[in-house]
Amino acid sequence: MNASSVIDREFEKRLSDRALDVLIRAGLLLALTLLCYRIMQPFVTMLVWSVILAVTLYPLHRKLAAKLGGKQGGAATLVVLLGAVLIVTPTATLMSSLGDSLHSLVSGVRDNTLHIPPPKASVAEWPLVGKQVHAAWTKAHADLPAMVKSLQPKIGEMAKTMLGFVASIGGGILKFLFSFVIAGVVLAFGEAGAGAARRILQRIGGLQRGAQFTLLATQTIRAVALGVIGIAFIQAIIVGLALLLAGVPFAGALAGVVLVLGIAQIPALLVTLPAIGWLWVTGTHDTVMAVVFTITLLVAGSVDNVLKPLMLGRGVDAPMAVILLGALGGMATGGILGMFVGAVLLALGYQIFMTWVDENPELPAPAEADESPAGS
Repeated sequence: MNASSVIDREFEKRLSDRALDVLIRAGLLLALTLLCYRIMQPFVTMLVWSVILAVTLYPLHRKLAAKLGGKQGGAATLVVLLGAVLIVTPTATLMSSLGDSLHSLVSGVRDNTLHIPPPKASVAEWPLVGKQVHAAWTKAHADLPAMVKSLQPKIGEMAKTMLGFVASIGGGILKFLFSFVIAGVVLAFGEAGAGAARRILQRIGGLQRGAQFTLLATQTIRAVALGVIGIAFIQAIIVGLALLLAGVPFAGALAGVVLVLGIAQIPALLVTLPAIGWLWVTGTHDTVMAVVFTITLLVAGSVDNVLKPLMLGRGVDAPMAVILLGALGGMATGGILGMFVGAVLLALGYQIFMTWVDENPELPAPAEADESPAGS
């Protein structure tokens, strides 16, 4: 056996030992990562939303800390209390109203105590769908139990879904409150957290690109969270409370519709105008109160025109379709918190992807493009 073959065998042994060592380490690291994710999985949505809240509210936190003499903890506590009073409490009120409405509806259908008023003759004159709506409405008024029975098992499945949603409302509100509390903790250590996030992104994408991604992520989160989600959420709360005060049925559900419309940049007047019509048609209130609630609903439905200049509504570069898909997909997977998290994360992913596309190294530099015949 010559010396070269011995050297080759030793080299192969060292190479195989090294490869086995790398595979074992990678396997252990993957197992640890999966175990950590499994432990944190129930809290991922809440933690991500807390980070989004912290990034969004950080400028406000800095201003409050400056006025409080640099007390970071005091400013964070004040932000959490303001969030609990101005955001969580109205949200809990509307969600409770929605839960009560859904529970009453399901109980009425199940116990055959639900009464549907007869339709007016003018309903049949609605374009395209007037006759079908009038016929279905008349059937529901005349014999609702028979109509419910004819729609089984769809009605039963829908009732189970509604009751499950009602049961989850309390947990959703608690998650919403805990998100603000965790965001307050993150804000109290904002400088250290920002430095850690910057170092992580620099380690992943390099020093220059990591700094660019940090700035891009911060700008995108604040633009979407304030300019789209924030405006839609605040308007939904205002409209929902106005509907609740006016005694409009399903005020919580209508507030949810306003939230989705606001994310899609569709005017909330599509909800408030029919509600105003309901006030006047049913005659629930006297003329003075009806006028007061009409003005209130009109103002609430147009409040986004005032909020957009104040909350960076013009700084959102991601298409509304991306934000809407993120909100709907997030709501389907993570509930009310998932709606906010999905919209922000999908917009952020879109911005990072488009930044990567625009940095194609094969594209000519701007100076070269200007000197080319096509550029001239």
